[in-house]
Amino acid sequence: MTKTIRLTAAQAMVRYIAAQHNEDGERFIEGCWAIFGHGNVAGIGEALHGAKDDFPTWRGHNEQTMAHAAIAYSKQLGRRKAMAVTSSIGPGAANMVTAAALAHVNRLPVLLIPGDVFANRGPDPVLQQVEDWGDGTVTVNDSFKPVTRYFDRITRPEQLLTALPRAFRTMTDPAECGPVCLSFCQDVQAEAFDYPESFFEPKIWRQRRMRPDEFELADAAKLIRGAKRPVIVAGGGVHYAQATEALAKFAETHNIPVTETQAGKSVLPWDHPLNLGPIGVTGGEPANTVCAEADVVIGVGTRFQDFTTGSWGLFANPERKLISLNVAAYDAMKHGAVPLQSDALIGLQELGEALSGYTSPGKIDGLKPDWFGKVDPLTDVPSDGNALPSDMQVIGAVQRASTEDTVVMCAAGTMPGELHKLWKASKPGSYHMEYGFSCMGYEIAGAMGIKMAQPERDVICFTGDGTYMMANSEMATAAMMGIPFTVVVTDNRGYGCINRLQMGTGGAEFNNLLDHSIGGENSSIDFAKHAEAMGAVSVKVSSIAELEEALAKRAGAKGPYVIVIDTDPYPSTEPGGTWWDVGVPEVSERAEVNAARAKYETNKKKQRAD
Repeated sequence: MTKTIRLTAAQAMVRYIAAQHNEDGERFIEGCWAIFGHGNVAGIGEALHGAKDDFPTWRGHNEQTMAHAAIAYSKQLGRRKAMAVTSSIGPGAANMVTAAALAHVNRLPVLLIPGDVFANRGPDPVLQQVEDWGDGTVTVNDSFKPVTRYFDRITRPEQLLTALPRAFRTMTDPAECGPVCLSFCQDVQAEAFDYPESFFEPKIWRQRRMRPDEFELADAAKLIRGAKRPVIVAGGGVHYAQATEALAKFAETHNIPVTETQAGKSVLPWDHPLNLGPIGVTGGEPANTVCAEADVVIGVGTRFQDFTTGSWGLFANPERKLISLNVAAYDAMKHGAVPLQSDALIGLQELGEALSGYTSPGKIDGLKPDWFGKVDPLTDVPSDGNALPSDMQVIGAVQRASTEDTVVMCAAGTMPGELHKLWKASKPGSYHMEYGFSCMGYEIAGAMGIKMAQPERDVICFTGDGTYMMANSEMATAAMMGIPFTVVVTDNRGYGCINRLQMGTGGAEFNNLLDHSIGGENSSIDFAKHAEAMGAVSVKVSSIAELEEALAKRAGAKGPYVIVIDTDPYPSTEPGGTWWDVGVPEVSERAEVNAARAKYETNKKKQRAD
């Protein structure tokens, strides 16, 4: 007879989660972020309290940013571990939807457990319940369906017996990996059921390493053997597959240059002879020059986002063929690519064997020295000490202060483009960029998540004033928990990146910089004092020299260390980059817009459908 244990559904969920391990024998879900409210405090809250000595619960200040911290934690650990996040039924759950979308776009695991309505509907409508007059089954949590990889609504306690294994299968499957939402009806959380004891036995979830199909492998190898100018586009999948060494060996053996997406940056050291650096809209001249001439483009662990491909105008060689080595069939088949569905590590190894004796005749001599000759001066200490520094000069100061243990991170605004071009990443995992969803507000919470993942690392977060104002509440959480990391706030008084895009498409400066917004001239935010009020150690500096002095003092911080510096919103790195498809109005009274439209139509003709 099967032995059982009587638990509430919430207790059973927590016990099961705590018993799931990765292949290193570590708990896969390290703990749970929680803001308790209506719909999760009684059931899930009591269950988490009962497990608190073994399974930690962390209290955050916003549901979205708690989830951002959890996502950054998993990203930094290469998807080998993750976190759970629970919220109340209504606004708390809705706050997590943005984070779910971020995780979905970036293929990152997070377990979201929002409270839900009463399954028995007895007290309907309950506090925070959204009612659909035409569908009695709809709740606000249905918003998670398009932005999660697996969604389930728990309306009976025994449903956990199937829902939880499905959730973990999704989060640990390299091809299907992404956010999971278990929408947990609040009355069901408190209901008891006799669960089989075997359900709670420790289980190891292994990351599958899919081998390539022999015919796909042969097709890809044949195509590469015929190539005279092949190039590799390395994405985040290289990191997640722990394939950085395999990529280096493959590139070196076959003399194939490597370019890096935002997610792929740091797969090779910046000074590796075959690392041409950043590709695409925020890319550099070495990578984009070679990609424009390439006859075979080999994507490895990339989903070929528009920033990577220059909206599919970058790979201009009319004879160009595309190979996509990706663990997910969906990504491997994009844009008519020759698919090579496989784990990146195994795929590179077996593709290398199939290419035995092949060496690309392509030459890249001189491209990197010319590039660095153009951009290195942009990061130097400014000669005019009275001028507002540029973002490039700020990056230079942080670069000079960085060490082998530094992780630089960012997500949205001006800095991602400049960092992609200019940051010199020394080793894998030293560059953490969320640019799939490019979500303003990821940065501070994300920096906290990175530090929780790797406490030994020196974490430096870049954030603009606009992003800081979007979501800064986890600064207080980090201060409360004594989690140290450095935040460099570049205050250019507005949304500088979008302002430049507005100008670049012929638009007038409008509603982006504070000085071009209604009442913006009255805005005077003291970011240093604000951070200090939340418990951080903070300082406002007025020059690059002072920034370097402040950075040198970061090691002794016991919590967040915030450095604020005013910057010029207009300069950006002019060398490099490529076209990006941003629709320009066909009709306008402004000559600048009409000129931008004409340029847009010219570039649009270069865009490829294949």
